[in-house]
Amino acid sequence: MKKLIPAYVRVPLIFFAVFGAMEYFIDSGDRPAFIKFPMVSVFLFVFLFLLIAIEITVSAIDAITYSLLTDEQKAKLEEASSVSLGESEWYKNLMKKLTKSAPIEKEGELLLDHDYDGIRELDNSLPPWWVYLFYACIAFAAVYLIRYEILGAPDQETELKNEIAQAKIEVAEYMKTAPDLMDEKTVTLLTDPAELAIGKEIFTTNCVACHRADAGGQIGPNLTDDHWILGGGIKNVFHTIMNGGRDGKGMISWKGTLKPKEMQKVASYILSLQGSNPKDAKAPEGEIWVDDAAPKADGTAAPVAVAKDSTQVK
Repeated sequence: MKKLIPAYVRVPLIFFAVFGAMEYFIDSGDRPAFIKFPMVSVFLFVFLFLLIAIEITVSAIDAITYSLLTDEQKAKLEEASSVSLGESEWYKNLMKKLTKSAPIEKEGELLLDHDYDGIRELDNSLPPWWVYLFYACIAFAAVYLIRYEILGAPDQETELKNEIAQAKIEVAEYMKTAPDLMDEKTVTLLTDPAELAIGKEIFTTNCVACHRADAGGQIGPNLTDDHWILGGGIKNVFHTIMNGGRDGKGMISWKGTLKPKEMQKVASYILSLQGSNPKDAKAPEGEIWVDDAAPKADGTAAPVAVAKDSTQVK
């Protein structure tokens, strides 16, 4: 028997509708729900199996029912199945309810006295769908007027500003726990020996050519004294490693080679060498850097020295 939607279209349509709904409503983070939660995959498999089984069962029932019909009933069924959608009775009734259009043979009863060069006007009723839509627009306008003009609800511009402000707060919170998005504003000093050991390995691989294995300085400055060209402390050292020295001077930027977490480790390792006084260290360069955020014994803040010279990381 004729179906409006064939089974090979109906089954995938229902299955993917359920699949999409589950992916939308189940919070699975950055992974699909059917991968993160195995039970979702089991449910989808069983659901698809049941859909196919139901279609097979319905088709079998239709075939058996059709075989039990008389020749006259089969002829009537085939005749009804051959009628197109536009010619079907239920479609005509639906359109009549939606439009309330009068049959052509009754248009003479709807003619008005208006005559414009032989053109006569019909007094047709407005389609119900249009009338209901018009009423809905009036209701919407009333609700909008009360909500935004009388009660003072936030408009689109205010909502956008609020969402941007909230997004900035969420990004700042995320940056605190996202090492690959770390910058000089959020970086912190590491003291764990295991992390400092990784920083030492990175330093040995990339930095000894300019600063020596003991960080005493060679082409680049001595990293073990308290003099800094571009500022000391974890934030300044991290910034220098990430962005390099001044244009045309000093070391290159390492942000294309090292990840933020790796730069944090090597910067922390460099700062752990402060005061190690290696043999034959290079003479101090730059100015003495004092962390103005650190607590002072006398309660006064020491000024941060300004850099005067420039070579390599410092």
